[in-house]
Amino acid sequence: MVTRPSSATPVYGEASIRVLKGLEPVKQRPGMYTRTDNPLHVVQEVIDNAADEALAGHGKRITVTLHADGSVSVDDDGRGIPFGLHPEEQVPVVEIVFTRLHAGGKFDKGSGGAYSFSGGLHGVGVSVTNALATRLQVAVFREGQTASLAFSGGDVIEPLVQRKLAPGERKQGTSVRVWPDARYFESVELPRNELIHLLRSKAVLMPGVTVTLNIEKMGAKEPEQHVWLYKGGLRDYLALSLQAEPLIPLFEGAHYAGDGEAENFAEGEGAAWCVAFTEEGSLLRESYVNLIPTVAGGTHEAGLKDGLFGAVKGFIEMHALAPKGVKLMPEDVFSRASFVLSAKVLDPQFQGQTKERLNSRDALRLVTSCVKPALELWLSQHVDLGKKLAELVIKQAQTRQRASQKVEKRKGSGVAVLPGKLTDCESRDLLMNELFLVEGDSAGGSAKMGRNKETQAILPLRGKVLNAWEVERDRLFANNEIHDISVAIGVDPHGPNDTPDLSGLRYGKVCILSDADVDGSHIQVLLLSLFFRHFPKVIETGHLFVAKPPLFRVDAVARGKKPAAKLYALDEGELGAALDKLRKEGAREGSWGISRFKGLGEMSAEQLWDTTLNPDTRRLLRVGYGEVDFGATVESMTKLMGKGEAQARRDLMELHGDSVDVDI
Repeated sequence: MVTRPSSATPVYGEASIRVLKGLEPVKQRPGMYTRTDNPLHVVQEVIDNAADEALAGHGKRITVTLHADGSVSVDDDGRGIPFGLHPEEQVPVVEIVFTRLHAGGKFDKGSGGAYSFSGGLHGVGVSVTNALATRLQVAVFREGQTASLAFSGGDVIEPLVQRKLAPGERKQGTSVRVWPDARYFESVELPRNELIHLLRSKAVLMPGVTVTLNIEKMGAKEPEQHVWLYKGGLRDYLALSLQAEPLIPLFEGAHYAGDGEAENFAEGEGAAWCVAFTEEGSLLRESYVNLIPTVAGGTHEAGLKDGLFGAVKGFIEMHALAPKGVKLMPEDVFSRASFVLSAKVLDPQFQGQTKERLNSRDALRLVTSCVKPALELWLSQHVDLGKKLAELVIKQAQTRQRASQKVEKRKGSGVAVLPGKLTDCESRDLLMNELFLVEGDSAGGSAKMGRNKETQAILPLRGKVLNAWEVERDRLFANNEIHDISVAIGVDPHGPNDTPDLSGLRYGKVCILSDADVDGSHIQVLLLSLFFRHFPKVIETGHLFVAKPPLFRVDAVARGKKPAAKLYALDEGELGAALDKLRKEGAREGSWGISRFKGLGEMSAEQLWDTTLNPDTRRLLRVGYGEVDFGATVESMTKLMGKGEAQARRDLMELHGDSVDVDI
């Protein structure tokens, strides 16, 4: 007997696939595009556009008004958004800007482009603001004319109206007023302190630009007003914000690449900074990229840290100031540093649309190359002050080393003889130390040359590790590779219900580093199986990681203001995104070269450091259990790794084979 599906049974067919058009994706999944706790970020998108005009030198005034009816308006005196017809789309440009995802003037980075440096660069920002608003109205003033239109939920409800400017009417600029839709936010109230901090920071980073906040109140004749205008820029701001007297005068500077410089940076890229070293008190640390606040830091902050450390370490070594046995680490210099950093990057890559963390790898080298020479020169000109700073840094290093020595004493003296092929690190600080389990001797050689000798250890593994899923624990050490891994990390094999002694753990991070191809994935699975089965507490305590080296390298020729560069891609998807980026920057189709790494051994030491070993630019994934059923996971792993489970694996492949991409 055949059971027919009831009318209530969902049918999966061609009509089940829904294609989201226009701004529908934003309305369906607003959390992918913006913060949904409150509308601050969607308002910030409009503010950022006004700031980009000022950054490009076309505006001196930004005014934000919180209206009594809950709407927010942003007004600037920039060039005004063009409102003529787009040459390809035949739709008013201002309408495209507010209604199309991935459309904007920030993609044009070539010579003569509308924006060389900008914070709004994804072409997503104000269209998201528009999609999540019950009403948004725009007025533009430019070239002797004014134009206005209005939207609701991202749709045009009042088409573009254009007229000549009246006598005495403002000449140029853009005014946007938005009513955020309460359906998409937990609260429609803007966090006042965050907004004030954002606007004040714009004034700090753009000396000479007046930023005003007006707050209308029901029943009040005049709005509450805040006005910020900083002529001293970063220095004034940091000096006013410090809670303790700086140990030495504030170290400030700015450097931007000029035309023809040999640093491989585009003209105008660089950074401005101000740093204060204090012995006590809380620290102020703020960083920005093209005026966008990066509250989660990123590679530009890592570049500042690298530059400060390089200069101070060089000064201490030159004057032989370090006591015997003291080894300096970047954190020793950075731990008592307050700073404000403003980087200009031609094509910044952020982690997510909210732009809270900068991911651009070149930004680390860019900021380091700006800061380090400047501090080296300053220290050579102020030797006495440099020695005071050196004393503070050495004291921080001694405190750190004493803390790590206490941990060492608890480990006891019964240390096993370490494997001969292990290239150990010099530090004994568990929090800093990292062990890389590397596939093959050739890759191990590149890793040894490219690593940070102070904190990174390398253990090369010959061939594929034994599948230890069904190996009894007392037979594990018959395999040399597993024996060496156990001895190197300082933890004996154990089960999920055991309480092993982890006091002998020698590394805070144990990192699996294998090729980015299928063979590398196989080795990765074998090692993950080993740790899951016989070292589960290493995973449970958060010490196991997987390194993600790139599979492709793209050699890009110079395009527009961007010089020739090397881009790295983790997989086919990232490769496609990298090529799309090159096309948007004006690169001619096929003008780039694509190399596929057959293995880690093909990478030079410098490439391996930049892409996979450098803590500031690498991608390292922590291995964890998450919300899983341990018993079900063991059952699945047995099906995948068990020797007598060939039929179960065959069934699994037949069931899901069509959904897997095979890399041959």
